[in-house]
Amino acid sequence: MITTKPLFSLVQSFFDVAMPQRGWSHLTAISYRDALKLLLRYVMARTGRPVVKLDVADLTPEVVRAFLTPLEADRGNQVATRNTRLAALRAFFLYVAVEEPVFGEQCRRICALPLKRAPVRTVPYLEPDEMNALLMAPDRTSRLGRFHHLIILFLYNTGARVAELVGVRAVDLRLDGLHGQVLLRGKRKKDRICPLWQNTVAALREHLTEIGIAPDSDQRIFLNRRAEPLTRYGVNYILRVYARKVAACIPSIAAKRVSPHTIRHTTAVHLLNAGVDINVIRAWLGHVDVRTTNIYTEINLATKRQAIEMCAARGIVRGKRSAWKKSPDILAWLEAM
Repeated sequence: MITTKPLFSLVQSFFDVAMPQRGWSHLTAISYRDALKLLLRYVMARTGRPVVKLDVADLTPEVVRAFLTPLEADRGNQVATRNTRLAALRAFFLYVAVEEPVFGEQCRRICALPLKRAPVRTVPYLEPDEMNALLMAPDRTSRLGRFHHLIILFLYNTGARVAELVGVRAVDLRLDGLHGQVLLRGKRKKDRICPLWQNTVAALREHLTEIGIAPDSDQRIFLNRRAEPLTRYGVNYILRVYARKVAACIPSIAAKRVSPHTIRHTTAVHLLNAGVDINVIRAWLGHVDVRTTNIYTEINLATKRQAIEMCAARGIVRGKRSAWKKSPDILAWLEAM
């Protein structure tokens, strides 16, 4: 008789052994944990059995497919979230297939479940007047207002992800001289160094003095009122508060969801508008592939307007026929566009 490991043992070993070996980040572990928790709770409700009584055989492809369906309808998850859950389950069942080959075919069928195609959404970003208003919104005569201003300024300066911001420690900063820099610890342990503006350097120096943290300390610098590390949810809350405040004078911002990632997109678009090379922006944001950064050329309306004006000047639009058919060298014609 073939014996297999209990389901709970496989789940535990997946997180204790497999994930450290593959070098996945803590945030990835949390995402995978949440996906498995939701699936196990769904199967418990479906079977009426406690989790210790569940077996791998209970997690069939049909069950997993049925679990994915209500994620959008009942929990209100976006398609991207649903696909993230499935990706996490694929990773787990790939591990199960190796550890327990008897479930290989079952795991193969689960891993073959397709990702759902998500609608293409416009990447949100703030126009310069909206971003400037957001920066001016905190009351910098108060210590709390200066702290909130620093958070917004730091996000805009660096284009940091929210997890990168809350993880910054004093030792990661270089504030000597006029031109400072910060070490940002990115996803999948991909660190990068980002330059800091003079006003960001000044704000950071003042902040470290106010909270009493030495420049070479290993302590985190973005803390809440209880002197605990600020959370991602705390940063999002701060931005929502000031976005509502700004909406009173700039109504256009009311239609936008202002989040740390919105400011990250804003940084990229404004850098592109300033003429910064796309590869520099890629390094600035910590993208592995420049194709990820290229999305900003698609959403940059100013670039689109310039392209239209260039085409008009060359007779490509406004009813004038293009001369491409008469050109003996199509590559030269494309290069001249």
